[in-house]
Amino acid sequence: MVEDTRARSFGTVAAEYDRFRPGYPAAALRWALADAGDDAHVVDLGAGTGILTRDLRALGHRVTPVEPDPAMRAQLDGTVPGITALAGSAEAVPLPDAATDAVLVGQAYHWFDRERAHPEIARILRSGGIFAPIWNTRDDSVGWVAALGRIAQMGESISDLTEKVTSFGAAFGPVELGRFTHRTTVTPDEVVGMMRTRSHWLIAAPAQRQRVDAELRELFATHPDLAGRETVELPYQTLVFRAWRR
Repeated sequence: MVEDTRARSFGTVAAEYDRFRPGYPAAALRWALADAGDDAHVVDLGAGTGILTRDLRALGHRVTPVEPDPAMRAQLDGTVPGITALAGSAEAVPLPDAATDAVLVGQAYHWFDRERAHPEIARILRSGGIFAPIWNTRDDSVGWVAALGRIAQMGESISDLTEKVTSFGAAFGPVELGRFTHRTTVTPDEVVGMMRTRSHWLIAAPAQRQRVDAELRELFATHPDLAGRETVELPYQTLVFRAWRR
């Protein structure tokens, strides 16, 4: 299946993924964890290379990352001191019942088999624990950012996510949505590098990859908000979908 191929594509560029993908604003993570406590035990499910893990540790939380891809786990283990990622998936988490205060997911929830994942996430959460998928989404209200998305065919939009993420199943209460803004300062080369870690680019044919790269270079060379600039601010909206374990 195409979706399976896309989901498995990131391990081929684990180092680049870790280098170019943005982190998460602290305000969004604090909102996600709500009343979980200052030193909550948090499972970073679908942890990838540990971007969310590092941000959670910086806030003082105890983090257990779980990631199915061995190349992504190796990258995480090499960049997050004192942590070894567990091999596992959202559908089979290698933790006992009620083992954690919260489960967070950065950029990965849309890959889950939700019918199997929701009961498994509920199993490892204590009563009253929090489940919160999080996405950094580009702010397409900015003209050049919208053009960037059209060129690179970069997945779901904000409206797609808010329409699809409506319930986490019978074990969870109502889903609440938090929205946060942040920006990263990047060079044109770093934007191109980030685009090359997107699943659409990774599974594309060589000719399509070349077209995307060329159009991105042209965008940075000709767009009035970008031409001649060594760095730009790339704006994001971070969406947090939060619910409590019943």
